[in-house]
Amino acid sequence: MFRNKIIVAGSGGQGALRVGQMIAYAALNEDLEATWLPSYGAEMRGGTANCSVIITDGEIGYPMLSMADYCIIMNDASLEKFEKSVYPGGTLILDSSMVSRPVGRKDLRTFYVPADKIAEEEGNPRGANMVLLGAYVAAAGSVSLEAVYTNIDHSFTGSKAKYAESNKRLVKRGYDLIAAQPQE
Repeated sequence: MFRNKIIVAGSGGQGALRVGQMIAYAALNEDLEATWLPSYGAEMRGGTANCSVIITDGEIGYPMLSMADYCIIMNDASLEKFEKSVYPGGTLILDSSMVSRPVGRKDLRTFYVPADKIAEEEGNPRGANMVLLGAYVAAAGSVSLEAVYTNIDHSFTGSKAKYAESNKRLVKRGYDLIAAQPQE
């Protein structure tokens, strides 16, 4: 049975919860089972924000998790809190534009992604989370780019529709960055 346990963590306003939600919806688009559980700090913007996602082709008996296969980290505080929550042999994906210290563990597959820098280059400074989403898709292989793109089209409608194509480009940049690296 296939199962991915994912933690996405950052500060409020960085889009950590959106990334987790996008992963869960992409899994549902691919006929997988998914849960998404958000957790907020005292304040939304600037406070801590993280979520846990489980995707599987089986049943989800318990939606909470204390350990993850994949962890997407958007800042130093999140690395400090969640580095120990990844199973040995698991994967860390970090925004190297925002995380200032290296990962201390040697038993993890780690990808340093300059997500903020890439988002700035693309003219979408709030899109670093989409770069990290693409990096996860490439590293995990559990959902397809097409499922993520479908979700973007459904999420960015009305006055936000103008951001859909930019966000797809950012997802693709993150995906390509990881896909180009040797996989262990």
